[in-house]
Parts: sequence; C-alpha cells; structure tokens
Amino acid sequence: MDIKEIQSLIKFVAKSGASEVKLEMEDIKITIRTGSTSSSIPETTIVQQIPMTQAPAGPVAAVPATQETAAPAAEPASKSDDSKYITIKSPIIGTFYRKPSPDKPAFVEVGSTISQGDVLCVIEAMKLFNDIESEVSGKIVKVLVDDSSPVEFDQPLFLVDPS
Repeated sequence: MDIKEIQSLIKFVAKSGASEVKLEMEDIKITIRTGSTSSSIPETTIVQQIPMTQAPAGPVAAVPATQETAAPAAEPASKSDDSKYITIKSPIIGTFYRKPSPDKPAFVEVGSTISQGDVLCVIEAMKLFNDIESEVSGKIVKVLVDDSSPVEFDQPLFLVDPS
C-alpha cells in the first residue's frame, strides 16, 4: 500500500463519519481514529511488520500520519451564475486526469459539446483507471479540477450548460 492509497483511505474515513477503522493485511496494519476533541484532523497509526522469513524477531515500526483538509473557497457571486448549469461530480475518490495519456489531447475542453455517454475524464483509484462518462448532453462551461489532482467522492468536476 503506497502513501497515496493511505491518504485516500484517511480522507474517505474522515468523510464517512466513522470513529475508528482498522485495516489489517499480511504485512501492514492501519488504524484510523476520528472525532478526537482536540482536533478535527483524523489520527492515523500505521504499523508495518517485517515478515518472519526475513528476521526471526523483527522490530515493529510505527509511523503516525496526519491528513490536512482544506475547505474550498466559496464564491457567492459565481454561485448564482452557475445555478443554471449541471454539475458533473466525481463518483469515486482518486486522481483526476483530463487526458487518456500524457501525449494525447484532453477528452474535453471548455466549449466542447458533449452527449450522454461521452468520456469526460479518467479517475485513477487503487491503480485502476476509471472512465467517467457524461450522464447529460450539453456544452462544457467550466473544468473545476486541475489535471493530475486528487479528487473526493461527490466533488464537482465539470459545469455543463444543458441548453
């Protein structure tokens, strides 16, 4: 399990409202506790054990990890203008990519006309690339996420003018 997967897990647990989650795999144990009274940042303890085949009495290393959460800036003036648009949101947690590969053009640009079923972007989650398809037809008005950025579940990705 790499650090990005752990960070995604921390974000997911923090949003879910669970007070404690324990994950045990063959070589790693992770405990995430939320809801502490001193801070709103989840407390995470990661314990990685060395397999017995490498060392008969292997030491246990503990690595605390914290996740900073940033609230998106609210723009009340643009909210009223955006009310006539449809927001396409992320169905999963992962890394947002606008292109199928670094040397290819973006799936959609601002001003692109899309129809239902068109691929808008790719979100990588747990080393799997998931095509995100449009559920509406219209015109892309705004791309709300930068390429190669982490995204949350239900985070707005695109604004579409359905007219």
